[in-house]
Amino acid sequence: MNDISYILLVIVVMALATFATRLLPFIFFHQRHNHPLMDMIAKYTPPMVMSILVIYVLKGVDFQAYTGLSTIVAVFMTAAIHLWKGNPLVSIFTGTFFYMFLVQTV
Repeated sequence: MNDISYILLVIVVMALATFATRLLPFIFFHQRHNHPLMDMIAKYTPPMVMSILVIYVLKGVDFQAYTGLSTIVAVFMTAAIHLWKGNPLVSIFTGTFFYMFLVQTV
């Protein structure tokens, strides 16, 4: 198997595995609308994932440099917008835009 075929095969397998892990909960729990496990997953998974992403991003930031200050300001702005609007997409996109604005212009 040449390199291109191998890479395409890996991409297809990874895409199928990713899609299957997203699809399986809906298949198993589609008739249990108020299942406590699904309620717990729906309630706690998004904040848990966002917390892990924030910690992952902040672990490599040099807080002595100027980009560290930009990162801290962007994180606080993202949290403030999320508390104000309550919409994760709006707060994430606004925080990302604000961070990129700070890094590129200031």
